[in-house]
Amino acid sequence: MEHPHLALVVDDEPQMLDIVTFALETQGFASVSAKDAESAWSLFRNRQFDLVVLDVMLPQSSGLSLCRRIREVSAVPVLLLTAKSGVQDRIAGLEAGADDYVTKPFHPRELALRAEAIVRRTAVAPAPVELVHGPLRVGQDAATVHGRYLHLSALELRLLRRLASAQGQPVSFRDLLLSGWQIDEGPGGREMLKTALYRVRKALHGEGMPRAIRAVRGVGYELPRPGRD
Repeated sequence: MEHPHLALVVDDEPQMLDIVTFALETQGFASVSAKDAESAWSLFRNRQFDLVVLDVMLPQSSGLSLCRRIREVSAVPVLLLTAKSGVQDRIAGLEAGADDYVTKPFHPRELALRAEAIVRRTAVAPAPVELVHGPLRVGQDAATVHGRYLHLSALELRLLRRLASAQGQPVSFRDLLLSGWQIDEGPGGREMLKTALYRVRKALHGEGMPRAIRAVRGVGYELPRPGRD
């Protein structure tokens, strides 16, 4: 019998915990809940989770801080819950390492479907196809440069993989947004993409590939072929 995906749900409001837990159960998830960042961190360190659903506004330590802490040690998908819908708020979540976000108030069905989509997108394939781009190798679940692993979130890895699959050709903004978030272009979309790719560039720069990702004016981004300047 297949085991259900296990989600860690973090929110300081008991009613919201019940809503999120119920929504996830409709998609076959099992859930463990926590009401603050420290309790959540303790649970996270001692169990293997397939998803973290995390409220941004938590007592003592914020959800964004916890997201950064999780991202330092794991690529587990993180779905943020936030009452703020501004572009800068979304960017802050992505900079913290989140894969997606849902704005409160939300429909439980929407949250459940987004959670299922994130886990499905980030699931490791049994026989991943590795893309080779000079010293860069990009698989389904990890990327390396000269054999050294890049510290990337699942979202960042999807974007890098899409760029590598283009074999040096530009990839449009729309294509990258669909690959990363399964959304079409909309308000703030390009800024979200720019922020996520900045982190990928930073990781590549740290391994000796400072100009690996280039912006193509009016089109999108490209991962130039090795040796092309």
